[in-house]
Amino acid sequence: MERIVILDAIAERTAARIAELLPPGFTLDYPRARGEGPMRTIIADADYAISGQVAVTAAILDATTRLKLLHKWGVGTDNLDLEAARARGIKVARTTGSNALPVAEFTIGLMIGALRHLAYAHAALQQGHWRGGHLPGDAYLLSRKTVGIVGFGAIGRNVAKLLAGFGCRILYATPRRLDPAEEQALGVHHATLPALLAEADIVSLHCPLTPLTRGMIDRAALSAMKRSAVLVNVARGGVVAEADLVWALQTGVIHGAAMDVFETEPPDPANPLLHLDNAIVTPHIAAGTADSFGPTIQQMFRNIVHVSRGEAVPARDLVVG
Repeated sequence: MERIVILDAIAERTAARIAELLPPGFTLDYPRARGEGPMRTIIADADYAISGQVAVTAAILDATTRLKLLHKWGVGTDNLDLEAARARGIKVARTTGSNALPVAEFTIGLMIGALRHLAYAHAALQQGHWRGGHLPGDAYLLSRKTVGIVGFGAIGRNVAKLLAGFGCRILYATPRRLDPAEEQALGVHHATLPALLAEADIVSLHCPLTPLTRGMIDRAALSAMKRSAVLVNVARGGVVAEADLVWALQTGVIHGAAMDVFETEPPDPANPLLHLDNAIVTPHIAAGTADSFGPTIQQMFRNIVHVSRGEAVPARDLVVG
């Protein structure tokens, strides 16, 4: 029997659901506590390891004795030390495309929530305050707004498709422009990042975290946005300089923000972003739906079975060969 371990300290119910999909010939385990120590212990004799949000460092990979594949539960691999895996001959894969629609739908929800102050109104009513006419700012429609999508992979494209029904003008900023026919089919227009920031009513982040994008949305970028604009981040927390965002929200430089990701996860409970009336915050849950759970797990298990049989991982999922 080959051993698969999940490095995140998942709930027992989640582990049971995963175990139901386990292919024959494999066992499944996961740590019951968070931290590097439990991860090093559980990965020591694993054949395959799965990581969702936890960081897999060189120190953790040093504890492995026979690991063949490190699999990302999701798409972004910034929490995995790819060079350390490559140096140890460990393959790395991800579930390409698995979270595109769930994250895109969540993004639309955050846009509307931030434009209409839904979190503030919900919290006020729970506290017994009927504040329908006393929101922390004006409320805006999503319909017919200019939406700027930064990063235009599978998630960004799905956001553009979902926005079609709102009659929005959609700008996208990526290093590589689409061909004109694809732009026309999606109803989008290419823009530089400075132009997008200046024109967009909603700026939605869907780019990977790289040395080039780390801290990209800083004080200067926020100051370039409209005062009525909303920032949505479902990409990675490090793309936004959080201290600068707090400043922009507190001083009215932008209208509001909706954040599903943070520079440090989980964030410190004292993080000012968690306590602003014009911010919506959620705990990195954009990709998680019951509808996508099974297909994502099965995609990971198929890749593990490929490696077990000595077969190649499909090219679209392979990160390190």
